[in-house]
Amino acid sequence: MIFSLLQAVDTTTLMEAAPLQQEMKLSLIDLAAKGGWLMIVLLLLSIIAIYIFGNKWWLIYKAGQIDKNFMNDIRDMIHDGKIKSAIDLCQRYDSPVARLVEKGIERIGRPLQDIQTAVENMGNVEVARLEKGLPMLATIAGGAPMIGFLGTVTGMIQAFFKMSTAGNNIDITLLSGGIYEAMVTTVGGLFVGIIAYFGYNFLTSQISNLVFKMESTTIEFIDMLHEPSGK
Repeated sequence: MIFSLLQAVDTTTLMEAAPLQQEMKLSLIDLAAKGGWLMIVLLLLSIIAIYIFGNKWWLIYKAGQIDKNFMNDIRDMIHDGKIKSAIDLCQRYDSPVARLVEKGIERIGRPLQDIQTAVENMGNVEVARLEKGLPMLATIAGGAPMIGFLGTVTGMIQAFFKMSTAGNNIDITLLSGGIYEAMVTTVGGLFVGIIAYFGYNFLTSQISNLVFKMESTTIEFIDMLHEPSGK
């Protein structure tokens, strides 16, 4: 009899727990919908951040793809007087390094200071091209959490407004909508901000490495012009 009673209790407990578990299941879409219209703004910001990151990463990746013997080939061509062949070789690569060298080769015959100035100006143009879009990514990294916190404030205002108008008939269901909006937008804003922040710093580090390579190539190219042609 005791066993039957325990079995009945366990069955009743499971029957009560099953609906509770079903109620606790909430998809990400349903959860995001609880955040209100600010989640649409955060979604748009996340799409923009992903697009900027993917586009800049691919641009930086292609910019770094250049033959390790590139400068040796350029040196041999310049010393042999094959200026046109050296320019053609630079044009084969879609890389800032190749464009810097090409700009310098086109100025061969002019004073060395003019060549160096032209290469440096071209380097500034390439750096600006690489950094284009990064300010927007940085803005998303800082702005997305603020939008999330804005949702927190509006959600809590909504919850307290319902409390003030409910009088003595305060029900937890009156507060759930505002609290959902407050918490979900905070999580969404932080998530988008963190992704954009790490993406921005990763791209910045990759650009810094590429700029260092460009500076090293510039120095190597200027030194190359000082070498004897028969070397």
